[in-house]
Amino acid sequence: MITAQWCPYVLDFTFEAITSRGSMRRKKTYFIRLADDGGHVAYGEVPLFEGLSEEDTPDFEQRLARACANPEVAIASTLPSSIAFGFESAFARLNGDAAPTDWQLGNEGIAINGLIWMGDKELMAKRISEKLDKGFRVLKLKIGGINFDDELELLRGIRQRFSPADLEIRLDANGSFTPENALGRLERLSAFDIHSIEQPIKAGQTEEMSRICRLSPIDIALDEELIGFRTFGEKKKLVSAIAPRYLILKPALCGGFRAADEYISIAGEGNWWATSALESNIGLEDIAAWVSRYRPAMPQGLGTGQLYDNNIPSPLELRGSRLWRRRDGVRQSLEHLPWRQ
Repeated sequence: MITAQWCPYVLDFTFEAITSRGSMRRKKTYFIRLADDGGHVAYGEVPLFEGLSEEDTPDFEQRLARACANPEVAIASTLPSSIAFGFESAFARLNGDAAPTDWQLGNEGIAINGLIWMGDKELMAKRISEKLDKGFRVLKLKIGGINFDDELELLRGIRQRFSPADLEIRLDANGSFTPENALGRLERLSAFDIHSIEQPIKAGQTEEMSRICRLSPIDIALDEELIGFRTFGEKKKLVSAIAPRYLILKPALCGGFRAADEYISIAGEGNWWATSALESNIGLEDIAAWVSRYRPAMPQGLGTGQLYDNNIPSPLELRGSRLWRRRDGVRQSLEHLPWRQ
């Protein structure tokens, strides 16, 4: 018999995290604790993203508590996306039935992009310099939070220092463009040899997004468009209708790991990468372990572990532009947290 408990946890940012959807100083997440009759314990993170997760409703904690009341029934059912993410992670760890990957054994690192958060022009320029000094040669810039001309100037400054052969630039618009101005802005951005841009317009505008993907001079990647749990047929229909170049997979938002696996089978090799969604080190390690099974050649978006003052200690370690799991690393016990039935 397996029992489950849950508890909330508030992560404190080391800075004001700004996106086109607003700014954050704190982020609430949840953890679950599974235990079996043999005394084995495993943790998972349930990283609800307020304002973005499809299951962000007033009764979310009640839904999580119900899943914990019958964990073995819950894991076999269709769960809300972030709850599926946490239960899949915790059960995989409790069962220990998968052979560890070279990344989990500490034999190799996962290449990641350097994430540049929004800020004023001077702050973003400073953050860009810091990432470049650390050896990152793939940068992802969140845009849409400051004047568009200032963002173009930042990109112009980068390209004056680094050619496309020396530095790959990815952009994330977080839906900040409109169907009316998107293609004009994409044309101006294309002067800087942009690798791809995530979600130029808000999700849910299938025909408009399909048109932009067809006409854009920059490859389009879907991100928020994938949020929510869908059947395999619905996933395939969505991707086919929009026909993006890439899929950006956030397992906690797109239905869990099994759902993300389905998106990968639809996208095909080389047409996707994974991105964390402000998880703690617990969830970040689970995403990295999942990604490592695929051994992708493309840099992933897994660098959020250093965002918080009170993150959970873990064996994760950033070495240059690669995320490693230390060989001697042991996941921090969470027994001290105020667990609820």
